[in-house]
Amino acid sequence: MATQSKLYITASELAELLGISVGHAYKIIKKLNAELEKEGYLIIAGKVPRGYFEKRWYGFKSA
Repeated sequence: MATQSKLYITASELAELLGISVGHAYKIIKKLNAELEKEGYLIIAGKVPRGYFEKRWYGFKSA
């Protein structure tokens, strides 16, 4: 499955995209998931919806 068509982004993918450690990527995912959970959405630990990440991360545009 192509990366762009995946619904969720994982910590390893996020780390590669942003040039950060996997541990820091997990912290970002945890924060984004907490925001979603507060809004009443169900979440998957360790993954975040790709569309939500792209919406929240300033200057990020998918290729």
